[in-house]
Amino acid sequence: MVIYEKIEMFERLLRSIYAPQNVYCVHVDRKSPKQFHSAVQAIASCFSNVFVASKLETVTYASWSRVQADLNCMEELLRSSVPWRYLINVCGQDFPTKTNREMVNSLIAMNGSNVIDSDRPPGYKQRRWKFHYDIRGTVVLTDREKSPPPIRSPMFVGAAYIMVTREFVSNLFVNSEIQAFFKWSEDTYSPDEHIWATLQRMPEVPGSIPDTPRHRRGDPPILTRAVKWSFEAGDVEKGALYPPCTGRYRHQVCVYASADLHWIVQQKPLFANKFDPEVDNTAVQCMEEYVRHRPIHGTGS
Repeated sequence: MVIYEKIEMFERLLRSIYAPQNVYCVHVDRKSPKQFHSAVQAIASCFSNVFVASKLETVTYASWSRVQADLNCMEELLRSSVPWRYLINVCGQDFPTKTNREMVNSLIAMNGSNVIDSDRPPGYKQRRWKFHYDIRGTVVLTDREKSPPPIRSPMFVGAAYIMVTREFVSNLFVNSEIQAFFKWSEDTYSPDEHIWATLQRMPEVPGSIPDTPRHRRGDPPILTRAVKWSFEAGDVEKGALYPPCTGRYRHQVCVYASADLHWIVQQKPLFANKFDPEVDNTAVQCMEEYVRHRPIHGTGS
């Protein structure tokens, strides 16, 4: 769990995904207020299977620091005594759409494969790794071209959110080609949206799904989040992928309101993004009750 603000939302998210047999690593942005850090530590201290990462990053949007936060947690989770089989990364604005049992069943059905968005990059996204980016408070494009990526496979793009096997995670820290790829990606734009997607298509990576001619013809993507992008929303009858956001957009992504929930619960992904109680607290409350009541009333158990 990678978070930086809104302690109430963190508590509600943790409550909705918590199960005693799981283990939870929480990465808190180093630059978050001390009061927030203390509150997260206080919540984590209530559970033997919830801990705050010992190494924290100062996270800059669209920079390598977001990936490093995940890697810090991954490394510690590998040392955990809990014999976990799959890792799921979430942020503080995610919320589950399924129960823990439904998630487990979905992952069992993957039969040892990873769940990662991975598609061929459109031309405009390739500039994200063809040029060097500097960190100057934000990620800034320079005119300095980078060398080609130090990998044998082509580049792919996808989302920052993944569901990956323990073997996949272990391999990240011992595979020299992956380590070189990580180092090369440190000065790219939004590397979390291309490193996982690229690894998912490398045949030697555990749980990967190699690229095939069929995939290149445009198979439906594997989506790890139910998301409404502003540029894909509109009149469904006229070709839009989904109805408009009834909340508000943030970084072109819908922050859901109550009227979006009917669409959300019909989607296949295990999580939806984004939720914010300050935008619509009722939407968060309804999702809490939806996930909690599914097993009680005989669905999702």
